[in-house]
Amino acid sequence: MRPQIPIRLAMSALGVGLLALALACGGSTSTSTYTTAVPMGKVITTVSDASTEDWAQIGVKVLGITLTPQGGGTPVTLYTAPTPAPVLNLCQLDQLSELIGSLSVPAGTYTKATLTIAANPGDVTLVSSSSPEVGFPIGVSTAVDPSLIQIKNTTGTAPNLTTTVAVNLVNPLVVVAGQTSAMDLEFDLSHPAFVVEHVPLAGSVTWAVNFNGPVRHHPHYDLTQVVLRHLYASVTSVSTDYSSLDLVKDHEVYPIPGSGPAPIASLQTLSVLADATNGTLFYDLDATPVSPSVVHDFSAQAATLAGKYVRVAARHQSNGSLTAVRVWASSSWAKVWISPEGHVNHVTASQIDLDNENGLSVPITVDANTKFYFRTPASGLSDATPIGTGPTFLANLARGFKVHVSLVDPLATSNLTAATVDIEIAKFDGVISNATVNGGFTYTRKFFNAADNYSMPLAFCADTTANGKDAAGNPILGFKWWNFAFPTLADTGASAKSDFVTAVSGSVNFNGTVGALSAWGMSYAVWGDPANTTGWSTKWAILEPTRLPRGTVSSPFAANAFGMTLTGGANPVTVNLSATPGSATLVYDVSTSGLITTITPVDITTPAGQTFLTTYVANGGTVRVWGVPQPGGTIKCYALNVVH
Repeated sequence: MRPQIPIRLAMSALGVGLLALALACGGSTSTSTYTTAVPMGKVITTVSDASTEDWAQIGVKVLGITLTPQGGGTPVTLYTAPTPAPVLNLCQLDQLSELIGSLSVPAGTYTKATLTIAANPGDVTLVSSSSPEVGFPIGVSTAVDPSLIQIKNTTGTAPNLTTTVAVNLVNPLVVVAGQTSAMDLEFDLSHPAFVVEHVPLAGSVTWAVNFNGPVRHHPHYDLTQVVLRHLYASVTSVSTDYSSLDLVKDHEVYPIPGSGPAPIASLQTLSVLADATNGTLFYDLDATPVSPSVVHDFSAQAATLAGKYVRVAARHQSNGSLTAVRVWASSSWAKVWISPEGHVNHVTASQIDLDNENGLSVPITVDANTKFYFRTPASGLSDATPIGTGPTFLANLARGFKVHVSLVDPLATSNLTAATVDIEIAKFDGVISNATVNGGFTYTRKFFNAADNYSMPLAFCADTTANGKDAAGNPILGFKWWNFAFPTLADTGASAKSDFVTAVSGSVNFNGTVGALSAWGMSYAVWGDPANTTGWSTKWAILEPTRLPRGTVSSPFAANAFGMTLTGGANPVTVNLSATPGSATLVYDVSTSGLITTITPVDITTPAGQTFLTTYVANGGTVRVWGVPQPGGTIKCYALNVVH
């Protein structure tokens, strides 16, 4: 059973988050209203998400983001959406960050971020993927009718309905005068209370969307490690020394038509440097044929670039500035925009199929000239150097990878051939087995389409491999991992591998057709580490809760535990909950009246929460459990939905 759990959680001291919504833009934005007497620092704001295989598009409109000073006071604006507000597709931000704002704010300490999200009918869009999991309750590549989407906790009146999400920062954000700080806000696409379906006995499936809970703070301890999604922009000018491009960030228009309409210009300006050391690959999409040139500045392009559209693969420097790894430029938005992006659904001997933002499968041919790149922002040279060429390299790709393709013919509508493939995230996940300290471990993954299945042995990265920084700013070397369900700081250092091997040894057995369920995890793989110079190895792993199918209570709740069975598995299994404040199991009351689904968090550390469990987690009751199998054959419950 595949867990629907955030993926980005593995990139911070706590791991990565549910749905990582990363909004970040280098450069300056709107003029500050503060006087020059106030010491100012810069805050880069990013949004990111965790992945899901069921959706091709979960679109939201973030209208604004503010920061609240420690101890209270007037909130400081970090981001204001243009008009019309653009749609941000969270499904494209699988472990990636989207640049949205970089603003000078008063120096000080901030402890809370507040997001304002548009909540009118149609402001949240849902499109199923072309290959969802078995049992997903709607068809493939299906756009959900807005009337069937219920956005929870709204305020105001149509057409100005909004929902507000307050996020307490994991660590206070300290803004120092003259320096750059970063804040990443993550949406967990697979959070148990984010997108909840109600499947009636008759009629259409309805979807309740709840932003309170699935959004959290993900601290960036090392900006140079963050992989940024390609950004789209309009060139306003080239700097006088030709070292950088001045840009206005552009947003695509949804739903995505084939022709690519003119974009929505944002209020965000940014500056992107050429890589003076390693060189930036520059593609003039208006030339025939399109052939990249290596540039160390933009002097050769300065006379013609102003007013053109660009797509940029960029990376952050430690000071917050942006450096371009690759730039695609054209006077036509369509040429820049039509560059297939998405998750790999299928891989054959000469082709990859991507799930685009409309939920359609896009076949991409790989020929002898196709170059593959692996995004490694911490190393400018590696980021700009191909790791493979041609169809034979497809043996190294798997379903679930997040890629961005550039086409040989940017305007082709059929027989698409890739000129380059940017592997932004190389993700392996599945049931964990064969874990040894010296040999790594194996992921076994099964899909609805058996041709996509894989059994992937992954080596731990070398003990000398740089692997980001911890919360205190100290460098981490070698493999690190998190227990996502019960997070603490990342497990690092000499004992990290042995601790991981111990943690993945549990299993539970429901018998019947369900059988045994073992530990499940997800890893970010890297290419060419000293541990495996010609293949993938893992720098980190997340031990994720396994999402079980809907179950039936076989023994009632008592002493923070209950028994459950699954359809097809007659053996009852004990589910243990925690009522300890600060680490309590997440419990949600999911109740439905007609077509209206209500999602209410339940605090089981209180007498009222315990009474709720005693009342509704009774024999024959319906529950959905997310949990980690334990060595003793029980489940340690991370989240529980009580359905009634």
